[in-house]
Amino acid sequence: MSAAWEPVEPVDRLPHVTPDQRQAILAAPRTTEAHRAFMAEIAAMRMVETGGAPSEATVPQIFTVAAWNIERCLFPEKSAALLAAQTPDVVLLSEVDCGMARTAQRHPTAEIAAALGMHYAYGVEFFELGLGGETERPFCVDDHNEAGWHGNAVLSRAAPIATTLIRLDDHGHWYIDGPFSWDRDQPRIGGRMAIATIIPTVAGNLCVVSVHLESNADSAHRGRQMERLIEAIDSFAPDLPVIIGGDLNTGNSKDAPDWRDESLFDIARENGYSWDNNADGMTTRRSFLTPHPTRSMKLDWFAARGLSMDGAAIVPALDPAGEPLSDHELIVGHFAIP
Repeated sequence: MSAAWEPVEPVDRLPHVTPDQRQAILAAPRTTEAHRAFMAEIAAMRMVETGGAPSEATVPQIFTVAAWNIERCLFPEKSAALLAAQTPDVVLLSEVDCGMARTAQRHPTAEIAAALGMHYAYGVEFFELGLGGETERPFCVDDHNEAGWHGNAVLSRAAPIATTLIRLDDHGHWYIDGPFSWDRDQPRIGGRMAIATIIPTVAGNLCVVSVHLESNADSAHRGRQMERLIEAIDSFAPDLPVIIGGDLNTGNSKDAPDWRDESLFDIARENGYSWDNNADGMTTRRSFLTPHPTRSMKLDWFAARGLSMDGAAIVPALDPAGEPLSDHELIVGHFAIP
């Protein structure tokens, strides 16, 4: 799988998987070859949906970035309000549904962008054939998904100059039979990915990247994904300052989760990235969909290159009544182009 950046088609709306395609996916053998064939067939896997209404021509020289694994986004209005309170110039979202029964067939990315006065770029991580897990099904409003999309997004106050989707695997980690069969009863097509955009600031262009690395894998696997991501960024946005933000799943799939021995940190440092603008503390919490009473991990991070950094925070993902909006806290960083 090539790590180099390849152009993707921007569209106003991602085309749906056809009923015939869906039936073929359900009937096919759970192999890497079948998965790659479906990835090639599904047009939306090579597209980025763009929309919204940017409120500024450029992002300021000193700016704020928020990154949030929004866990499907059950509550778009409350989530938008929490984000608005941080006055971000850029928002990096992961695990955002679009046209899923469990989130009322809504398009939360578009709704949050409208509430914040931002442009958005949304790309598909997975096409999901099922309605979700045991804790998700009580939230379903239908017995089907209108689109079945689950993905990442970049929101910004200024419209991007260029946007791309970077795929980090295509072997079918969540589809194939064998040692990587994590969810046999909920097949999905896709894989971990990132959305990268180049946005204008008053001091020059900036590349921002919303990424989600693999949870059900070891440190070496995530390290390879980070290498592939950095190589693609270097091809897409050579010589630009960069912010990578999102859920890196550091320490996941371990008996005793510990982020400190992940290889991806040194891999990024060797490529000029700093991890200095991250607040101390865990970034997960108990939520409606993830009701683990003792869940506490540090999964969410910023890595930056070519930028000055001035403060970071972990913001509790709670609504005004103290109810959880996600199983991940919101992380916020303040940056500047020197």
